[in-house]
Amino acid sequence: MKTLLCFVLGFLSVAALRAGERESFVSRVETCEAILREFQASPATAIPDDVLKSAKAIVITNQVKGGVLLGIKAGYGTIMVKKPNGRWSIPVLVKAGDISLGLQLGGSALNTIYLIMNEDTPRQLFLGRANIAIDAQAVAGPHVSEKEGVNHPLITAPVLVYSKKKGLYAGATIKTGFLSRSDGINRAFYDVAYDLPELLYGDFVNPVPAEVKPLMDYVTQLSP
Repeated sequence: MKTLLCFVLGFLSVAALRAGERESFVSRVETCEAILREFQASPATAIPDDVLKSAKAIVITNQVKGGVLLGIKAGYGTIMVKKPNGRWSIPVLVKAGDISLGLQLGGSALNTIYLIMNEDTPRQLFLGRANIAIDAQAVAGPHVSEKEGVNHPLITAPVLVYSKKKGLYAGATIKTGFLSRSDGINRAFYDVAYDLPELLYGDFVNPVPAEVKPLMDYVTQLSP
């Protein structure tokens, strides 16, 4: 009887842990979707259609300020890639941190969107961790309100960065932070034994969980 009780309690503990992981995953994905929608709601922050359609990957991050002027120390985000068949991948969670935008920081949080314009940069995460500014040049991207000023060299920059903090202008080189994998929570949510590379570029999750479809549908709408 005692053995059975221990087994039941252990099972309930695991179930509670998985439920907590799932709730955390869904909350983060929903936050990233809300960030993207908020950016696109205003011409001053919205990403132009032609830029979105050229993107090979999108990273949306939500980070918390960790020090005066020194910037961001903790955060999370989602990454999605456009596969060779033209379809967007499922969202995969990543960790984000150590970004520095100097005097442009003015609040306690920073929402940032990275549009990756080539197919090689997202694969830097295969190694476990990537620093966008080191692995590929990152510049501030143009907004809808600046569309007349968009030029070809800017559009073809490896990474375009969108932040709501004032003081950034299109084409300015930005020192970004690192992105690293969150394989454990992704495996738990999607209930698979696969990690970031397989989740982004494979088709191992079927059916796709309903909770991530709103973000996938919105990104597909923006960048068909």
